[in-house]
Amino acid sequence: MPQFVWKGVTRQGNMTGGVLTAESKDLAIQDLRRRNIDVKSVKEKGKEFAIPKAGYGKVAAKALAIFTRQFSVMIDAGLPLVQCLDILGTQQDNKAFQKIILAVRQDVESGSSLADAMRKHPRAFDDLYVNMVAAGEAGGILDTILRRLSTYIEKAVKLAGQVKTALIYPIAVLTVAAIVVFIILWKVIPTFAALFASLGATLPLPTRIVIAASNFVARYIFFIVIGIFSFVYFLKKYYATYKGRRVLDNMILKSPILGDIMKKIAVARFCRTLATLTSSGVPILDGLEITAKTAGNAIIEDAIMSVRKAVESGRTIAEPLGETKVFPPMVVQMIGVGEQTGALDAMLNKIAEFYEDEVDNAVAGLMKLMEPVMIAILGVVIGTIVIAMYMPMFDLLGKIN
Repeated sequence: MPQFVWKGVTRQGNMTGGVLTAESKDLAIQDLRRRNIDVKSVKEKGKEFAIPKAGYGKVAAKALAIFTRQFSVMIDAGLPLVQCLDILGTQQDNKAFQKIILAVRQDVESGSSLADAMRKHPRAFDDLYVNMVAAGEAGGILDTILRRLSTYIEKAVKLAGQVKTALIYPIAVLTVAAIVVFIILWKVIPTFAALFASLGATLPLPTRIVIAASNFVARYIFFIVIGIFSFVYFLKKYYATYKGRRVLDNMILKSPILGDIMKKIAVARFCRTLATLTSSGVPILDGLEITAKTAGNAIIEDAIMSVRKAVESGRTIAEPLGETKVFPPMVVQMIGVGEQTGALDAMLNKIAEFYEDEVDNAVAGLMKLMEPVMIAILGVVIGTIVIAMYMPMFDLLGKIN
């Protein structure tokens, strides 16, 4: 049998290594993992091969939802855990996700729990997912937990799509309008300016303003483009900072129309996530921390973390939640009722369903409102430019008559 030179880390965190005889490299890795060794490298006759590692790349939520749904059906049917992971990994089209599933299977086969095996791949299985799987394993209800997870992920995908719709649609329309105006000023207006100059026409004020804007664009086009890209780049850098994220997220929440939609989305996400976690047996403090991380808005995240601190000191959820002034009074009161009656998860689900419907209606209303508004803005801008260009022509025609 071939020999393999290996290096790894023991459970105590010490580096170790040696030579192992095995029929294949896969069996060598399995043997080492059974010894509770975190394998770092294995080499056969001078040739290295890749060891599955965490973080192959972000897995799409839709693919994760399908995987979770299929996983729950297989577990419910009584298939062994390793066999389920083997089947799901083999049939997975996404190669990165396939490697992750097969790596999880290897760890489970070596004696690791499913939650611990998934915890090594945070870009595929986040804290919420791992904690719920751990609760499912501990309570012997893994199939039920996986069904809840798949439902939660599907609803989260829908909410994320609504966020994109609410943000991207107006930005896209305004961007197209700006590009159209930019091209007209850069390419079309100089032709009219040259014509008016050759005819010696007297230019009214609106025409002079449009031509001046055209000359500015033509002269400084390079700096304008660089300035736009620089602004976007530094805005992203600023948003990546602690202060920047809170300033911009606060501006979004306080903006007219859009701010109300974003707040409803945040409330729906908070209630759905916390309901899923609490109904699955995850401790409330862990649930609040995970919910804060998935809030999607720094202001909401800070509010939830302040509630967690209050709960940790012995208070209820509803009272400190109301003190944050972020969540609507109706939500606070319903959560308070849920705590008093011992049906917090059911109440949170009802709130989530209500606000998800509210988000549907709000986004649909925004789309209906934005279309005529954007058309009107574009019409006014383009119409103003066209009228400004034709005013000198009317003057010239009047002189000819």
